[in-house]
Amino acid sequence: MFDVIVVGAGPTGLLLSAELRLHGVRVVVVEREPASTGQARALGLHARSVEVLDQRGLLERFLSLGQKFAVGGFFAGIDKPWPERLDTAHPYVLGIPQDVTERLLAERATELGVEFRRGLEVVGLRQDAAGVSVEMTPTGTRTPGAGSASAGPASGVPAGAGPVGDGTSLRARYVVGCDGGRSTVRKLLGVGFPGEPARTETLLGEVRVAVAPEELAAVVSEARKSCVRFGTMPLGDGMYRLIVPADGLAADRSTPPTLDELKQRVRAIAGTDFGAHSPRWLSRFGDATRLVERYRTGRVLLAGDAAHIHPPTGGMGLNLGLQDAFNLGWKLAAEVTGWAPDGLLDSYHAERHPVAAAVLDNTRAQTELLSSEPGARAVRRLVAELMDFDEVNRYLIEKITALQVRYDFGAGHPLLGSRMRDIGLKRGRLYALLHAGRGLLLDQTGRLSVAGWADRVDHVADHSEELPAPAVLLRPDGHVAWAGDDQADLRAHLPRWFGAPVPATTATPV
Repeated sequence: MFDVIVVGAGPTGLLLSAELRLHGVRVVVVEREPASTGQARALGLHARSVEVLDQRGLLERFLSLGQKFAVGGFFAGIDKPWPERLDTAHPYVLGIPQDVTERLLAERATELGVEFRRGLEVVGLRQDAAGVSVEMTPTGTRTPGAGSASAGPASGVPAGAGPVGDGTSLRARYVVGCDGGRSTVRKLLGVGFPGEPARTETLLGEVRVAVAPEELAAVVSEARKSCVRFGTMPLGDGMYRLIVPADGLAADRSTPPTLDELKQRVRAIAGTDFGAHSPRWLSRFGDATRLVERYRTGRVLLAGDAAHIHPPTGGMGLNLGLQDAFNLGWKLAAEVTGWAPDGLLDSYHAERHPVAAAVLDNTRAQTELLSSEPGARAVRRLVAELMDFDEVNRYLIEKITALQVRYDFGAGHPLLGSRMRDIGLKRGRLYALLHAGRGLLLDQTGRLSVAGWADRVDHVADHSEELPAPAVLLRPDGHVAWAGDDQADLRAHLPRWFGAPVPATTATPV
């Protein structure tokens, strides 16, 4: 029996599995694809995701294969300069294809001892008071209509009926569905997924072109004057990504367009198809926007696109999933290993559901600004004028890059609930102290203590000119759980995030 089954080997599932293994949790990742598809739907990591990697000591691997960009155009494609004074030590977008991100995260998970079962499709879930049974069948052999879910009395899920498949069965204490926008886990749970269906569709292709870069850029610049949803992006090695509005909605968006279909739409918008040929990848996506009603159903949780879908405008999707995993990993590990305080696992929904709702609103707003309707174009011109103010430009980019995310921990110090940026210390830097995924008391007074919690919280006595508090208590995800200088107040806050103290534990600051 495993501690956790993670369904889905995309970026969200891979990071989550690594976070769990960091705490000794026995994890298996189940993935329906026999091997990586090599597709790169996302092409970049925003600042908060870069911080996440830095907090776990992974950033250098990604920097060596990526490229830093500080260019505008991320909010609704409005071309404004990259803002200055972003609240991060990483004020850039890291350009790196999704398939490379997945490979690096898979390497990390494997190093930590995560097990993988590929080529298996989930067809059934049954949970009870002790755990969850997952039924699977080899990919492509599932019987149409097969699959059911049932749950223990405390889960609130009505019992399903019928067979759950005759393939492999695994059992774990918890299951996390990280299996994408068409999540089987979510469907088997029967959790509501309210929102809006797709109204428009976009075609995407990675192809070679038969025109010079200068000619392509000139044509695209002219075409975007009337259709801002059209664009190209150089990918290197002579490949380009073409993005063009489709002519209506496909009956099945899981079926990719043909090269001829892509070229026809490009000609309709730009007057030429650039001699596109040799497609590496073709796809289509809609602007459906949906958010799951709850992230947790008993012993089954949802993360990433399984919990929320939205248009890719602003490039927030993959990043939102990684940040879900970073929030959930240490909490689920605490539950499995036995020290989680009451309500800690439920705080995953309480914290991440509002963040996803804000991202969905953000993409809704951006999508409206991409419309060719006169009213929308007038609003776009107004927003472009407002973005000439640095404060507005920075505000919008910090929303997209998740630097503004602050969880509601109640009243207290201004830092409470916010993520702590990497800061310099006399003996190094803050993020280097977070690699193990433990809590951290950064103590400038030198007189505080985490005695009783030393098995979960590190205590470092050091100083920083950038820290506006005598001391801060950080959760494993880097958010500020407490700030101040009073030992009694600190001891009152430690149990909320790190459970009950262990008697007779002594902790010496380093």
